Amino acid sequence: MIKMNFCVRKRDDISEEKFHNYWLNEHGPLVKFHRKSLCILKYSQSHAVFPELGDIARSQRGMESKYDGVAELWWESVDVLQAALMSDEGQQAGNELIEDEAKFIDLAKSTIFFSEEHVIFE
Repeated sequence: MIKMNFCVRKRDDISEEKFHNYWLNEHGPLVKFHRKSLCILKYSQSHAVFPELGDIARSQRGMESKYDGVAELWWESVDVLQAALMSDEGQQAGNELIEDEAKFIDLAKSTIFFSEEHVIFE
């Protein structure tokens, strides 16, 4: 199993309310629409809440940056992901998603990394 972690920062010209609403109610369904062409097994959004607590936790650790949320997407394997991204349908879907992300995400201040999950306890 491979997971993409997308640490998201909103665009400065968009309110927090508009950002979270668009991400959840417009972009989320668009990802769901493209899930088959991109072979996505699971997609979740974690929207940042309680900013004061986040400020305290970051301050205690000497961190400056904050993210407005994290999107997580799962694939069966890196081979499945690569095949989906190389297909014509997958490339078209990926381009459409990137175009939509630019409407509400500050892509230059956001980041993506891929990971394998190791559950320590449940």
